[in-house]
Amino acid sequence: MPTGVALRDVHQQLFDAAERVLLRDGPSALTSRAVTTEAGCAKGVLHRHFADFDAFLAELVLDRVARIDQQAAALRASAGTGTVAGNLTGALTDLFASVAVAIVGLVTSRDELRTRLRQARPAGVPVLAEATAMIASYLSAERERGRLTPDADVDALAPTLIGAGHLLFADRKGTPPEAEAVQRVVVTVIAQAAPAPNPVPSEPAPGVDGGAADTRRG
Repeated sequence: MPTGVALRDVHQQLFDAAERVLLRDGPSALTSRAVTTEAGCAKGVLHRHFADFDAFLAELVLDRVARIDQQAAALRASAGTGTVAGNLTGALTDLFASVAVAIVGLVTSRDELRTRLRQARPAGVPVLAEATAMIASYLSAERERGRLTPDADVDALAPTLIGAGHLLFADRKGTPPEAEAVQRVVVTVIAQAAPAPNPVPSEPAPGVDGGAADTRRG
């Protein structure tokens, strides 16, 4: 097997193992030994591929960020289909029902990891920053299609939606919110940006044909 393919396989095996530990036990339980034990390999394997554990964690975060980039492309492509609220509900659920919330907790809990990540992404919290950009790009596409008002402030709506979604899913050990609860928040946030429905024409009153009423008797 070519070396590059084998290397990617090892990295992915370790990343997947770290994700399982993170989701199951939280950031404090994520150690190099926990990862290699979960992956079913010797502890030295991790250190043969990464300079140290924080370097491994930085690559893990960037790998998961790349997945958001893929999701962003799919979400933007959905603009003009379905409903805006439905598309946003699905995107937030897919994002925060995955490892995203746990990754944010990991980044905020490790100073050295944040320092390393700033070298590649100097602004914002990884995952949340990319997720906000994903939502803003989608909202812009919907605004261009007239499914949001021309003055819809996507730069304000996007972080509001991400913040609300993060709070809904933040309890790692709790039951995830129902889709209806997520959609209710989405609808509330974007309410002012939704175009007003076209008024339904009223029926003319009996005896009225658009001019004066006919008062003649037979």
